[in-house]
Amino acid sequence: MNPREFARRRRALMRMIGKGGVAILPAASITIRNRDVEYPFRQDSDFQYLTGFAEPDAVVVLVPGREQGEFLLFCRDRDPARALWDGPRAGPDGAVSDYAADAAFPFNDVDEILPDIIEQCDRVYYTMGLQTEFDAKLISWVTELRQRGGGTHTPDEFIALDHLLHDLRLYKSRSEISALKKSAKIAVGAHRRAMTHCRPGMYEYELEAEYIHEFRSHGVECAYQPIVGGGANGCTLHYIENNKLLEDGDLVLADVGCEYDYYASDITRTWPVNGQFSTAQRELYEVVLEAHDAAIAKLEPGRHWNEPHDAAVRAITRGLQQLGLLKGNLKTLIKEGKYRKFFMHRTGHWLGMDVHDVGDYKVSDQWRLLEPGMVMTVEPGIYVPDLRSIPKRYRNTGIRIEDDVLVTRAGNEVLTAALPVDPDEIEALAGSAG
Repeated sequence: MNPREFARRRRALMRMIGKGGVAILPAASITIRNRDVEYPFRQDSDFQYLTGFAEPDAVVVLVPGREQGEFLLFCRDRDPARALWDGPRAGPDGAVSDYAADAAFPFNDVDEILPDIIEQCDRVYYTMGLQTEFDAKLISWVTELRQRGGGTHTPDEFIALDHLLHDLRLYKSRSEISALKKSAKIAVGAHRRAMTHCRPGMYEYELEAEYIHEFRSHGVECAYQPIVGGGANGCTLHYIENNKLLEDGDLVLADVGCEYDYYASDITRTWPVNGQFSTAQRELYEVVLEAHDAAIAKLEPGRHWNEPHDAAVRAITRGLQQLGLLKGNLKTLIKEGKYRKFFMHRTGHWLGMDVHDVGDYKVSDQWRLLEPGMVMTVEPGIYVPDLRSIPKRYRNTGIRIEDDVLVTRAGNEVLTAALPVDPDEIEALAGSAG
């Protein structure tokens, strides 16, 4: 991401905060996996969004209206000894030269310097609950300032930073859209690879390995834990064991995406393990596909967030009614939520730096209107339980079709459109690697 992009974001946030406010945001911490083994470090999305600084033990401070030091960064000092083990650190000098900080200080000086900055401000913008250790520090500083008395200035308000910051993140810039498109392109290639290599007798983890191979060959990681569920496992929405045999005659549902330059893709496809849908499988698949297309058709500026979901619900309920899996009047079935027995989740979510990205879905208790630059998933599904009241040919069948969609001035752009959804094309692709 271009450094100018981060500067633009900081300026936009500081305009929203206004003179007299200070925004404080700590970086993500290193997380221990077990004993002395660490999980791979991934920067906090909000911190990354504002700085591009990918190190732990750091704090960004934004002070609008200040003559100097509007963008302050506390970070670890350079340490040649630790660099032998962990690699080089930017250090305060690098924070200024490489990340455009107006001033930077050693992380260990935060207790000495930051309270003095807070003392000069009327409002502190900070999100509690993400870094409990730093939360306690901040509260202690403000408490101490208030206890001093004697004319000491103290902030009058604590305001949640994420309310402003997450509204900014909801609208993607050209640079962000470019990263999302690249992420989508890599993920589409990974799905193609997995589909073409799929065959009966594989294990779910072997299919998962095809995705990981494609991701690592492009220098990216999974955006979330892959879901690769064959047969009845496709009915478990967040199935992650991925350790069962893929059987002839079953479907496999694969929900897998990658993260490119901190931006996520999120794609699901469902296909026959042996390359041929059964009649019942195709019937259900075509219902989900109709819902998928109906939802995407509602993604355009001026429509509200829930319209795609409403369209998907109507298509799925009607389809299940026509197959005899739901009985009754269509409007009544929708009103009473009878479809939730088979379709129990929302049709999509915001997409960006987090796979379930930030941003309010409602504004003043009303569904948010869609605007250009918003990016979301469309992912209707049908999950048929193993119940004696349901015809056997439909039981234990899970189907989901998920694409990533950008709202544009003219309507929308499906970022993952290069991956087929048509059942005939799916059959032609599945197992085609031989």
